Amino acid sequence: MARNPRYDVLFEPVRIGPKLAKNRFFQVPHASGMTNANPRVRAAFRGMKAEGGWGVVSTGACSVDPSSDDSPFPNATLWDEADIRAHALMCDAVHDHGALAAVELWHGGAAAVNRTTRAAPLSPSGVPWMATHVGFMSSARPKVMDAGDIRDLIRWHAEAAVRAEQAGFDILYVYAGMGYLPYQFLMSDYNHRTDAYGGSVRNRVRLVEELIDAVREATHGRCAVALRMSMQELRGRPSEVAESEGHEVVGYLKDAPDLFDVKMDYSATDCAASRYTAEGSHAPFVDFMKSVTDKPVVGVGRFTSPDTMVSMIRKGVLDFIGGARPSIADPFLPTKISEGREEDIRECIGCNMCISSWHDGVFVRCTQNPTAGEEWRRGWHPEIVKRDAEGEALVVGGGPAGLEAALTLARRGFRVSVAEAKREFGGRLLWETALPGLRQWYRVADYRLGQLRKMPNVSLFAESPLTAAEVKEFGADHVVVATGARWLTDLCGPNELPHGWAGGPRVYSPDDLAAGVVPEGPVAVFDFDNYYLGTAIAEALADRGLAVSYVTTAGAASAWGFMTNEQPLVHQSFAKKGIAQHPLQIVAGFDGEVVTLAQIMSGAPSEIAARSLVVVGTRAGGSALYEELVAARGGNGSVHLTGDALAPGAIVHAVYQGHKTARLVGAGPDRPRRDAAFLPADVEALA
Repeated sequence: MARNPRYDVLFEPVRIGPKLAKNRFFQVPHASGMTNANPRVRAAFRGMKAEGGWGVVSTGACSVDPSSDDSPFPNATLWDEADIRAHALMCDAVHDHGALAAVELWHGGAAAVNRTTRAAPLSPSGVPWMATHVGFMSSARPKVMDAGDIRDLIRWHAEAAVRAEQAGFDILYVYAGMGYLPYQFLMSDYNHRTDAYGGSVRNRVRLVEELIDAVREATHGRCAVALRMSMQELRGRPSEVAESEGHEVVGYLKDAPDLFDVKMDYSATDCAASRYTAEGSHAPFVDFMKSVTDKPVVGVGRFTSPDTMVSMIRKGVLDFIGGARPSIADPFLPTKISEGREEDIRECIGCNMCISSWHDGVFVRCTQNPTAGEEWRRGWHPEIVKRDAEGEALVVGGGPAGLEAALTLARRGFRVSVAEAKREFGGRLLWETALPGLRQWYRVADYRLGQLRKMPNVSLFAESPLTAAEVKEFGADHVVVATGARWLTDLCGPNELPHGWAGGPRVYSPDDLAAGVVPEGPVAVFDFDNYYLGTAIAEALADRGLAVSYVTTAGAASAWGFMTNEQPLVHQSFAKKGIAQHPLQIVAGFDGEVVTLAQIMSGAPSEIAARSLVVVGTRAGGSALYEELVAARGGNGSVHLTGDALAPGAIVHAVYQGHKTARLVGAGPDRPRRDAAFLPADVEALA
């Protein structure tokens, strides 16, 4: 199919200093959880995006020196020859598909407390980052950088730039954003210096200028130099000589880099969850850039619509369409637009499971793209599934896991039938995506249903509950049971383990609400699942005009939502909707009028008035159908349990399990490859 001409502008080549990008699709630096310890995994992950048509493919944060160590969070390094060799694999994989490779040279300063290297953190004026989340907290405080430290920082960037060019990178970043060291020099909150690097905005910009010059000079102008800079705070601060400090800073730097990469200051707004933030949310903060500089500008905004992308270019907001999350959800997004297959785009849903991966210190995972991070380990391709099978496969259950299993089975060559008990496909998504802010998550079902309905070897049967006898009569060679899980009304004890509910009036689970129950107010929502559903239910009930009290065993609402950048936005929403919070509490009793609470650590009692109690805690998987089929099946064909029915989890887990199950049906054992780091030369010599 031919490309729609209105998208031609997205495929124009754009010059970045001495380099030429083949199109405007720019995979900006983003964390992947893949460090130099996993060079093959990383190369395949980034290379897949180049194969999918991205014109520029970047690393995540890449430390220039051991004094910038972000452990336990994964970050790459450019410290020695072994690092060069590790990064060269990625550069080769990117270049094989005609894309440019970019590296984000990074020093965390006071935001990197060097837990592993134990180097003293650095800061312009000794101002620490007083993190409020335990994963980032530290009692280590930074030292005030002297003139020698500043010279070292510039030298480290220059030396890392040389290594980066040797590895094959085309674009070298100076990173002055998200609270890291060059940003700390830009911001008066961190920078209290009285020398040439502090005081006025002009002085605070000096270090960034010198870093850009050092990186360019180290590679003799052969590589392009990009500046990544946060704009949220600077844009909001007044300036005596410009519209804002942001305008002033960009004015001083307008000719320094070959490319500006602009973003927000805080993770919760830079990579905002779709529950609260629409596509293109950065535009009001970065739309001034092109009026100040002639250099190309790249920015992000969870762009999934090609029309929005074109609008960003036509309005003069951006020259490159930056993608982090959309490039994970669909590495082939550019190719699909180029080939006129917009309907085949696997759109990012903005759930931010990818970001939680970095917080967890693991390879990136994606709700929409179960192959992310498995390109090398398991040889999974997001678009190509080897046609290695034949015969009949029956999938029982049309939720996230069942639909993904059906799609992968069909791509393998099976004749696939999907039986769904309800009138509509989607499983848990049908109700959950009707809750406030979650509508975009239905893209998980939309994409898969769209693909399945185009396949001649797939039949979809709604309103088709099946018994074991009916499954047996159907006669499929392989059966995949993906019937989901059920929510329980078990409470939670002070040992943080669930225990049985003794009974009481008007106690409901999420399943009861999904079935149409409307609780009588006031309502208490007891959430010890601590992800999105408890808070979404509380918001939905408040939107009905009910008085809602939110009770949680954690220290704050949506405790795990910190991992996905949702937590701050949840609290802002709670404040607007008048939802009362009761953190660090367990529900000890409920008589239909009063909920008795106990402080989870001390046991101190308290009470809140409530006519209804909604418990969002634990789920039970399993399937009586599966057990009956296994007992009756014998050696005839195969029966598989997958998704929430196998092990309840988030949607990302269900999709992954559905995909993995479908890859293994009728195939050999699952044996993922194990990656390993390259050793520095001096270590090899001692071996």
